[in-house]
Amino acid sequence: MTTARAVTDVNATGRDRAVAAAREVLAQHPPATTPQRDFLTACFDAGLAWVQFPEGLGGSGVEQGVQAEVDALLQGAGGPVPFDLNPMGYGMAGPTLMAHASQELKERLLRPLYVCDEIWCQLFSEPGAGSDLAGLGTRAVRQGDEWVVNGQKVWTSKAHLARWALLLARTDPDQPKHRGLTYFVLDMTDPGVEVRPLRQMTGEAEFNEVYLRDARIPDSHRLGEVGEGWGVAMTTLMNERNAIGGGSSVRGTGSIASALDLWCEREDLRTPALRARLLELFVRADAARLTGDRQRVEQGARPAGPEATLNKLVGAELNQEVYEFCIDMLGPEAALYSGYDAEPGPTPEGQDLARKFLRSRANTIEGGTSEVLRNIIGERLLGLPGDIRVDTGKPWKEVPRG
Repeated sequence: MTTARAVTDVNATGRDRAVAAAREVLAQHPPATTPQRDFLTACFDAGLAWVQFPEGLGGSGVEQGVQAEVDALLQGAGGPVPFDLNPMGYGMAGPTLMAHASQELKERLLRPLYVCDEIWCQLFSEPGAGSDLAGLGTRAVRQGDEWVVNGQKVWTSKAHLARWALLLARTDPDQPKHRGLTYFVLDMTDPGVEVRPLRQMTGEAEFNEVYLRDARIPDSHRLGEVGEGWGVAMTTLMNERNAIGGGSSVRGTGSIASALDLWCEREDLRTPALRARLLELFVRADAARLTGDRQRVEQGARPAGPEATLNKLVGAELNQEVYEFCIDMLGPEAALYSGYDAEPGPTPEGQDLARKFLRSRANTIEGGTSEVLRNIIGERLLGLPGDIRVDTGKPWKEVPRG
């Protein structure tokens, strides 16, 4: 009993310290009048970037569940949402670096990542390896203290803006596909990196294909041991789904805010049937928000696991339904579209909703398709039998590829 009480007291002290730090940041750096970078710098220095990280690296050394309460304070007061500004950096690279990088890399990369001085991207998917990520073929060959990388990646969000990339490459084709992979941090300014935009149905070019031709990476930028990249990639993917599915801790934010704003602003379009749909969507959005908060609390100091898959699955499909509601409410107005510019400027709200509706179709693909996520939930959470895998144990070079 004494030990349990002592642990509880320690946790409460850590939580109180983090909450007090958040309130002090808001008092000294009001979001409405503080430049975004200055506000994020203050949060990092106060240990509020990732509260579970050690002090000096953007954290306070407290349980991850405290982050939900800190974020609710900061974002509820108008502070920026770091995941929205640098999604692959904040949601994926940060936790992966903390778990697998050297102390030198952590000190060099975490601060500019969080304050958005350096944007990140993720070089995982390839033309022949998407849902079957372990089948990727990009090769990394060691030459002295460097690795020389050749291959092609695709569907790379923010690659055209990124300074750094999380890269998974094959270093041993004689091993089975999950074992011959190694994980790196790649400098996107290397002369061997070429980024080509991919136009989406929104007109934007948010995604890219990336060609690697003799790109060089110092061995000091390797995360984890050679040949053990799949385990490092699992850290990234679990945190990716946790970040995408975790959502905001502030009630009525995220995609549901678009539907609520539309309902409030367009009284002329309201109907009883639409009201019933909006009520159901709001309840589901709030349930998802609370589930995300609960998961973060229950996770404590443990690394992100397959539980995050459920939140990502639910959140992605809910996003699509929210924007479908908005389009249905707008009716013929939804057919108006501001243009198919690769980098669109500000648009009227109705046309912005049309863009969000089109963009939401990717939600059930990115970060793991809904079909793959249902397999993960079935196998790793419910204990159901796995799919038959005919390539288990075969060297990667002997596995047929289309």
